[in-house]
Amino acid sequence: MTRITTGAMSRTTLLSIIIGFTKLESALGQCFQDPDTNAEWAQIINNDTTSTEFSIEGSCCQETVCGLGCAEETPPPAKGFGIAVMVAIAFFVVVGFASVFVIKGKSENFFVAGRSLPLWVITATLASQSIDSNALLGCSTLSYKYHFWDGACLPVGLGCSLILNSIFLARHINRDGALTLPDVFAKRYGKLVEVMVSICTITSFLCLLAGNLVGMGAILSYLLSISPEGAIWMSAALVFAYTVAGGLYSVAYTDVLQAAVGWLGCMTLAFYSIANEENKAPPPSIGFPSYMYPDDATCEMYDGVPCENDATACCYNTEKWCPSDDNCVVDNGAYPFGDQRIFHDQMTNAHSLTPFPNAVVFNWATIFVLAFGNLAALDFQARCMASKTAKIATIGCAIAGCLTFVVGIPFAYLGSITRVYYGPDSARASFETDSCNIGLGLPTCALWLPDQDAFIKYLTNEVPSFLGGWCLIGIVAASMSTCDGAILAMGTVFSHNIMRNLGSFFPCIRKDLVNEKNLLSMARLIAVPFTVASALIASFYRSSHSLGATGYLLIVAFDIVLASVVVPLFGCFYAKKPSPLAAFCAIITGILVRVILEFTLPKDGYLLMPFDGTEFLDYGAAASTAFPAFFDVPIDQRWDPSVEGEQCEQPRYNDWTGVDSLAAPIAALIVFVFVQWLERNGPLRSFAEDGIMVGYLKEGQVESIEKGADSTNRTAKFASDENECCVNKAESAVEVKALDDTN
Repeated sequence: MTRITTGAMSRTTLLSIIIGFTKLESALGQCFQDPDTNAEWAQIINNDTTSTEFSIEGSCCQETVCGLGCAEETPPPAKGFGIAVMVAIAFFVVVGFASVFVIKGKSENFFVAGRSLPLWVITATLASQSIDSNALLGCSTLSYKYHFWDGACLPVGLGCSLILNSIFLARHINRDGALTLPDVFAKRYGKLVEVMVSICTITSFLCLLAGNLVGMGAILSYLLSISPEGAIWMSAALVFAYTVAGGLYSVAYTDVLQAAVGWLGCMTLAFYSIANEENKAPPPSIGFPSYMYPDDATCEMYDGVPCENDATACCYNTEKWCPSDDNCVVDNGAYPFGDQRIFHDQMTNAHSLTPFPNAVVFNWATIFVLAFGNLAALDFQARCMASKTAKIATIGCAIAGCLTFVVGIPFAYLGSITRVYYGPDSARASFETDSCNIGLGLPTCALWLPDQDAFIKYLTNEVPSFLGGWCLIGIVAASMSTCDGAILAMGTVFSHNIMRNLGSFFPCIRKDLVNEKNLLSMARLIAVPFTVASALIASFYRSSHSLGATGYLLIVAFDIVLASVVVPLFGCFYAKKPSPLAAFCAIITGILVRVILEFTLPKDGYLLMPFDGTEFLDYGAAASTAFPAFFDVPIDQRWDPSVEGEQCEQPRYNDWTGVDSLAAPIAALIVFVFVQWLERNGPLRSFAEDGIMVGYLKEGQVESIEKGADSTNRTAKFASDENECCVNKAESAVEVKALDDTN
C-alpha cells in the first residue's frame, strides 16, 4: 500500500506496458508537451485564468496534476551486498586462472578441453550457458513489466533448444571430431561456407555477450554505486582475463562452480518467495477517497460505503481507511479486479490480458527463435565437442534443458510478486502525466513507468538479506558463465576458421599465417577486440525497446543464426549428400529475407500485432481536465471521450516483429531443399577439388560414412598433423586405417 494526498484534482492509473521516464529538471510545471494543455492545467491549479505556468517545486507532475503521490525513493542497498558479490567474482576468477596449468599450451586442451569432459561437467556447463542473466534477470524483469509468459518464454525457448540439440545434433557434433562449429560446415561445404558461418556466429555472439554484460553491469552498478558503463567494462575485463588464460578448461570448471553456487541460490530465493509472500500478485485495489469499487465483491472486501453522488454505487470507506491525513491506507486504484500470477490462456488468446494488450505472436516467435536459433550457438556445440563420448553429449544436453526449465521458469512467477512492491499500486510507482487511454478510462496519468531495477531492488529490500545476496551472486555467476563461453568461442572461431582461410581468398596472404604453433596465441589475441566490441555495444546501447537491453540482445543474437546457419547445419547430418551450393544459397536467402523484412514490415517498436479491441490502441496525449469515470463526482465532471475536444487520440499498435524471424529460416529451408533436389543426380556446377566450395577435413576430423553410401569398405581419413585419431568401434562398422605418409 502507499499514502497519497487526495484533493480536487485526484487521478488514478492502471497497468500499461510502455516504458520510459524523463525526470523534470525545472521547478516550473512543464508536465505536458502541448503548451495549450499545460496552460489549461496552470489556470486550474493556480485558479487564475491568465496563468500559463505552474510550480511543481517540492512536488512532481503526477502529484500536482493527478493527485498521486510522488514516487518514493528506494533505500540504497546495504554495502554487504556489493562486498559479497565482489568476493564471489574474485573467487571465480582465481579458479579460472588456476586452470591455465591444465591446458599445457595445447590448442585442443584450450578449445575443447582435450575432449575429456565427463557427464556431470558437461551438464553443468551446458546449463550454465543457458541459464544466464538473460534467462534470469531478463525473465524476471519482463514478467514484472508485462506478464508471466513475456518473461517465461526466455527459459522455455532456451531449455527447448538443449532438448532439441540432444535429439538431433549432439551425438553427430561429438563424433565429428571438430574443433569449432564452423569446422562441421567446412567438412561438408568448403571454405566459403565455413567463413560465412563464422561471420554469422561471431556477429550473433557479439550481441549475446553484450546482453550479458548489460545484465551483469546493471547489478554491479546498483550494488557498488558506480556508473553502468564502468560496471560493464569491469565485468568484461574480469571475465576476459581468466577465459583467455585457461580456455575451455577454465570455462568448464568455473561453470561447474558457478552452477553449484548460482543455481542453488536462485532456486532457493525463487521458491522461498513463491511459498512465503502473502500476496503472490497485486490484490484488488483498496482505492482512495471518492474511489468507486467495480463490483460487490471488492466492495465487501474493503467494507465499502454508498457513494455520495451515486447511492447505488459503492465507494472507498474514508472513515475506516483514512480517518486523518497522516493515517491513510490507500493505493493508486491500479488493479480494480486485482492481478494474477499467470493467465493460463496468455499464449493462446490475444485478448487474455484485457484491458491490456498481449504480445502473443511475438512470445511464440521468441520461443521458436531461441529453441532453433540456439542450435547454432558456438558455446553449446563446443561443449558437445568437448564431451568424452557422444552419449555423454546427448544425455548432458537433455538434462541441461530440464535444469533450464527448473531454474529459469520460477523467475517468471517473481514478476507478479515484484509488482506488489514496485508496481503501479505501490508507493514507488511513477506515471507519465501526459497520457490518456480510452480502454482504461483515464484522460491523464494513464501510463505506468516500470522501474528498470525493480527486481534488483526487490532482492536487496524485500527478502531476507542472505537469500537476496545469494541470488544476486547466482545471477552474476550465470552472466560470467555465458560471457566466458562467448569470449572463448569468438576468439577460437575467428583465428581457426577465418584467419586460417584468408590465404585461400587473398593469394597475397600466407596460408600458414595461423598454424598449430601460434593458433592458441592468436585466439587469445583476437579475443581482445571482440570483448571490447561487445562492451561498447553494452555501454552505448540504451534500450527504448519494449524488451530492454538483455532480453532484446538475446533474441537478436539467435535471430541472426536462425536466419542463416541453422538450415545448413541440419543439412550436414540429415542430407544424403550435403551440397555446398545448397548451403551457400540457403545462407544468402535467409540473410536477404531477414534484412528485407526488417525494413519493410510495419514496426512501431511495441511488438504488438494490430488485433482489434481498445487494448491494442497505443497511449495518447492528455485528453481532458475531467475526472475518470470511477470517481464519485457529479456525472458532468467525469470524462466523456465522445465529447468534442475530449477525445483521446490513440493510434493502433502495428508491429509485425516475429514474422520476419519465422519467414527467414523457412525461406532458407525451401531454397536448400530445392537446390539439393536439383543436384540429386550430380552437382549443377563442378568446383575445383582444392577450391573454396569443396569440403575438406580439419585437424582431428574423421571422414564419416553417410547413410546409404555405395561403398561398403571405406577407409576413414585423419587430418591431424600431430596425433593419430581413432574411431569408436561401437559407433563405426568400418575398419579405420591411418593415412599412408606417401598419400
